Amino acid sequence: MSLLSMRDIHAGYGGANILNGVTIEVEAHEIGVIVGPNGAGKSTTLKALFGLLNVSQGSISFDGKEVTNARPENLVRAGLSFVPQEFNVFPTMSVRENLEMGAYTRRDDFRYLIEKIFEYFPPLRDKHKQPAGELSGGQRQMVAIGRALMMEPKLLLLDEPTAGLSPRYMGEIFERVIAINEAGVGILMVEQNARQALAIAHKGFVLAGGKNSFTDTGQALLDDPEVAESFLGGGTKH
Repeated sequence: MSLLSMRDIHAGYGGANILNGVTIEVEAHEIGVIVGPNGAGKSTTLKALFGLLNVSQGSISFDGKEVTNARPENLVRAGLSFVPQEFNVFPTMSVRENLEMGAYTRRDDFRYLIEKIFEYFPPLRDKHKQPAGELSGGQRQMVAIGRALMMEPKLLLLDEPTAGLSPRYMGEIFERVIAINEAGVGILMVEQNARQALAIAHKGFVLAGGKNSFTDTGQALLDDPEVAESFLGGGTKH
């Protein structure tokens, strides 16, 4: 049984559908990556999954339970965490305070988790007293992902985690995504840097027009000439 199963999802804004039958399956040990052109419905898929958008047709199950149109706070309690692309840190709060905010519903001693986040993201350790708004874009993204991990999710949703980052930080974020996944957290990620994302993906989902155009392993999609020509900007490259 898949950790996440989204089947034939239709959803949109103001009665107009953006998603017209999206299907996503992610196992507990997998990194799933959603790619496609602008307007394809990539970020909308994550919002529909996380209860931020009404699903008008289709079903979503998570960890064996039906969660279609569940409230975000209930999804967090069930083991789902979401890192949006923008406005994902509290800029005036310190790095440590941001991480603590991620654990606001916990009643246990979560200090060990903060230490774990610093192991994932070493640059944050020396800056733990610094306001998050003063950090570089890459370091702010580390704070946002770290805060989402404070609830020890089973599945982490990342919307464009490398958007606007330098190649160095982009590579670093992808490396950390792999490490988080290897520690037992499933990942579902929307990415514009499609080649780099598919290179680390167990499963890839290419969306166009609000529905699946291709679904396969990340490597198979990279090797597919039609995918490369239509969605990756030319012939297959590695």
